[in-house]
Amino acid sequence: MQLIVVSGLAGSGKSIALTALEDSGYYCVDNLPASLLREVTLYLKGSAHPRAAVSIDARSRETLHLLPQQLADLRRQEIDVHLLFLEAKTYTLVKRFSETRRRHPLSDDRSTLPECIQLEREMLREVRDLANPIDTSDLNTSSLRAWVRDFIGLNPASLTLLFQSFGFKHGIPLDSDMVFDVRCLPNPHYEALLQPLTGRDGPVIEYLDANIDVNRMFDDIRRFVDDWLPCFVRDNRSYLTVAIGCTGGRHRSVYFVERLARYFAGNTQVLVRHRELDA
Repeated sequence: MQLIVVSGLAGSGKSIALTALEDSGYYCVDNLPASLLREVTLYLKGSAHPRAAVSIDARSRETLHLLPQQLADLRRQEIDVHLLFLEAKTYTLVKRFSETRRRHPLSDDRSTLPECIQLEREMLREVRDLANPIDTSDLNTSSLRAWVRDFIGLNPASLTLLFQSFGFKHGIPLDSDMVFDVRCLPNPHYEALLQPLTGRDGPVIEYLDANIDVNRMFDDIRRFVDDWLPCFVRDNRSYLTVAIGCTGGRHRSVYFVERLARYFAGNTQVLVRHRELDA
């Protein structure tokens, strides 16, 4: 049986993720107390449900401390467990709550909304450390659904190497483990014929391939990831997010992510995300 546990910050898109999983054939349970995870999962397994997804978050704060042990127990029961954690920048969450006029689950008469969000981050820090995090700050609904579908296909027994492109002018992704800055390289944005294209298009690839510094930068990043990847594997990490940033996130960073993904795909489980193209 496969189990996906969806957690994260209020307003980060957990309901959208759970709906995407339900549409993909998962039996879904929202707002489950962490103390009931093992019992409910084993019940569903005995009821011949091959795939299930549950949402556990700060609304279950009294029992959150039980979640790591519950997950370990389920894995010993030969349950294929994935943990997905959704988050977003504070100003994005504040904007979303303002637009929907909903109350934050931790709100009271003494705390501001940003203070509630910070408290929630602290409460869920241990859960996040166990999970595959996704920063939804700049994702629309359809992009988040697509990322969840990619997540479903991962093998939790092996490390997933995720390459993500982004634009520095929109901020660094929260879910980054390594961040590389390629803004010092020639920018296709200033070439009239290349400006409307992206780093996936042939003319942009040819333009960047022909530059010595681009190839030196690629070799340096490739070598660094290659050298340190075994350490993350030995640390029993299930994921490693390598973020490549340029100014706008459409040319140089996209080019590097695609090229790095091709290099590592032969020996490692690889995912690709282009934040500014997917937004």
